[in-house]
Amino acid sequence: MTSTTKLNMKLLVDTKANKVLFAEAGKDVVDFLFSLLVLPVGTIIKLMTKESMVGSVGNIHQSLERLECTYLLSNQTKVDLLNPKVLVPSFSANGVFLLSTSASSSSMHTNKRYYRCSNSYYSNCGKNYVTDVSGTTCPLCKQSMTKEVQYVEPNSRGAVKVENNNGENGLGVVKGVVTYTIMDDLTITPMSTISSITLLNTCNVKDLSVLQEKNVKLGMEEGGQAQIANI
Repeated sequence: MTSTTKLNMKLLVDTKANKVLFAEAGKDVVDFLFSLLVLPVGTIIKLMTKESMVGSVGNIHQSLERLECTYLLSNQTKVDLLNPKVLVPSFSANGVFLLSTSASSSSMHTNKRYYRCSNSYYSNCGKNYVTDVSGTTCPLCKQSMTKEVQYVEPNSRGAVKVENNNGENGLGVVKGVVTYTIMDDLTITPMSTISSITLLNTCNVKDLSVLQEKNVKLGMEEGGQAQIANI
């Protein structure tokens, strides 16, 4: 997440009790929360027993454990997310890097441009030689290498990011076709009409007239503060 990026959430507020019952969020917010698990804290939590898991980070971990695989993108698995080996800076939603590092190999490849030979008479030129400096002389035909090619970035398991039939861009963790419920302890579940009614009953809401929706934006500063507070 960049410093200027804001993620949208909708809060359901009990105005009488003056408290937030739960938040309604989309793919971008859930991707951000689940991407926290690729931090070293994810490995620490994995080594802890379920009984010793305390705080909201443990709830994020258990939410992912319980989430059905049908909600995950086809290029993501629970194994990679729950057993992180390295930081994965390619976690992103709508082109936003959620975990950015100064030495990100992902960003280095993304910012660079690559070129091949544009000579149509030598078919092997474009197949065998690539450069990151436009105008470099092709070692085969001696022409300038100016034909730009696209770098395909793999994810942590070696799969490339591609568009699928549902219009998903393969970025992030979860699918964007559903909305998710986020509780104040960061428990995350897919939202439905039935689950919303159940939540209202759980929160002991008797009078619907006291409920109010409030749209808020989550930025890097707020996200960082929430992460520290909930750990």
